Amino acid sequence: MGERCAVSDRESSQARGAPSSRPEAAAGDRGERLAKRIARAGLCSRREAERWIREGRVAVDGRTVTSPALDVTPEQTVTVDGRPLPEPEPTRLFRWHKPKGVVVSTRDEEGRPTYLSRLPPGLPRLMPVGRLDINSEGLLLLTNDGELKRWLELPATGWTRRYRVRAFGKVDPDKLARLAQGVTIDGVHYGPIEAQLDRVQGANVWLTVSLKEGKNREVRRVLEHLGLKVNRLIRIAYGPFQLGSLPKGAIEEVPRKVLKEQLGPELAARLLGPPRRSRAPAATR
Repeated sequence: MGERCAVSDRESSQARGAPSSRPEAAAGDRGERLAKRIARAGLCSRREAERWIREGRVAVDGRTVTSPALDVTPEQTVTVDGRPLPEPEPTRLFRWHKPKGVVVSTRDEEGRPTYLSRLPPGLPRLMPVGRLDINSEGLLLLTNDGELKRWLELPATGWTRRYRVRAFGKVDPDKLARLAQGVTIDGVHYGPIEAQLDRVQGANVWLTVSLKEGKNREVRRVLEHLGLKVNRLIRIAYGPFQLGSLPKGAIEEVPRKVLKEQLGPELAARLLGPPRRSRAPAATR
């Protein structure tokens, strides 16, 4: 960001994250957390914004801050890497049918295709809600709002992730049923999992697996623990949002009305606010 100007002790305290003495930041009109404002601008998630702040990449009214514990008001100017923060975009959520072989990451050191490289032009900057590993496919929710992303990923939200799974091996019905009580594998505890045998296809079985936590590679690790080797994994639902008939590689926006209904009035009012203009196409393939 270039050289930083020297400041007085009092100014330095404010730059490190102490509450501003400006009238608009006084008690009763504290605005919102700095990291939240950055996330609402669609640059990153709130957690990433907090990291940027600690790295000294963010300034408020020209003064570098290094503590996320700072409230800012609409009147204050926020910059990231010396560039003014863009105005918050309307909060949006998309359903994307992720193909197998795509990495859910902004970049990949091995040169494999990332989700960003597979999205059509004209969309806002979109962040994934949760993950799907490179060999998994199906429904991946994408949003331009870091706060919404964070809320949808919280285990406390309680939304069920549902998968269709093809695996090599034989199913032990008793072991499958016991997954509903949770299981600990190599010191990692996985919460209750509902697993249902749908059909046997030669040496493979098809299962429907439902869980609420969604830890890293959870479905694969749990089924391997039961002696099954997963060779296809398709996420078909994330909470109330379904993959449905969405073609592979296609993306479609969740209507604002539907999103508000699923979030509930209180959360919708906080995350969505009043309707604002939309600049990208509602559905693209």
